[in-house]
Amino acid sequence: MKKPLEGILVVSLEQAVAAPMTGRRLADAGARVIKLERPEGDFARGYDQLAKGQSVYFIWLNRGKESVVVDLANADDKRLFEALLAKADVFVQNLKPGALAKLGYPIEDICARHPRLVACSISGYGDSGPYADRKAYDLLIQAESGLASVTGSAPEPARVGVSIVDVSTGLHAYEAILEALLRRATTGKGADIRISMFDTMAELMSVPLLQGIHGAPPHRIGLSHISLAPYGVFTTRDSVPILISIQNDREWRALCTKVFEQPEHGTDPRFATSPARIANRPETDGLVAAWFAAHDAEPAIAKLDAADIAFGRVNDVFGLHAHPHLRMMTVKTEAGPVALPVPPAKWIGEELLAAESVPALGAHTCAVREEFLG
Repeated sequence: MKKPLEGILVVSLEQAVAAPMTGRRLADAGARVIKLERPEGDFARGYDQLAKGQSVYFIWLNRGKESVVVDLANADDKRLFEALLAKADVFVQNLKPGALAKLGYPIEDICARHPRLVACSISGYGDSGPYADRKAYDLLIQAESGLASVTGSAPEPARVGVSIVDVSTGLHAYEAILEALLRRATTGKGADIRISMFDTMAELMSVPLLQGIHGAPPHRIGLSHISLAPYGVFTTRDSVPILISIQNDREWRALCTKVFEQPEHGTDPRFATSPARIANRPETDGLVAAWFAAHDAEPAIAKLDAADIAFGRVNDVFGLHAHPHLRMMTVKTEAGPVALPVPPAKWIGEELLAAESVPALGAHTCAVREEFLG
């Protein structure tokens, strides 16, 4: 089955997580992605050695790519870089702002020389503004953007437990590249796209930001919801934590009537509306907690399910691994096959994703040099 981006050539001067996520999504969609690595390799190769002596980060982010080692201080490697750009449809890079220009390749010049090229530059704070020259990594932006201030429990801020800044930035870059390719198909014009990790998180922080601006700054409440109640974790009699989510008054009445078998709480003025439940959160949560504490997990889950109440177990990574809805795929690596979760988008009736390989450092250097330089 033909993949959507087959025939698209991507040159990616990438490292760490954000740009490699963009490149991996392009590769998943069928683009040919040539990953340019410094002689010592993408430093994400050394983040850990957990997957048969290899980095789980690198395996996750780099399937389906070709690895070519270049040193852009070297004249011969510059020739290769220029030859690749001359034939590329997309160029992705996440060097520090100004680094590419210091190597003799200002992004504006690249775009001027190759007007059909879709170029996407990923950075911490963008290439202008007071913080443009700062180094930026995922956790730094979680802190700087205020994300950590609304994450965790009351005593202290917390890091989101995955690289949410890098991943979100990489996915926003991917969608912007797709938009630019669609425009190019009708206009013939490429694009010079700039995307920053800080701007990405400011976008994700829109609701708490606006809440604060309009007089109700959010506070940390762990696995609860600042705007809804009951929405949180309650422990059953047999010590199983279950998270329930009541989104509206109709669901609250269903919870009281069909699960608790206490319909009077559904119309009690203290709990009948969402604002009332928020105003009386301790009493609301106390009522729910008391019911869960008196019931074991399996019968409680059966009643929640029958009443069409949204709920979930609070799993750890082993719970995820055993989850009946987890779909996995196998990728080839130089040390043997490794299993990964499949991408979330399913194309019904089509199998677009094959088990791609994760490249060894420089595995495609000679072949690519021969192809593009002769």
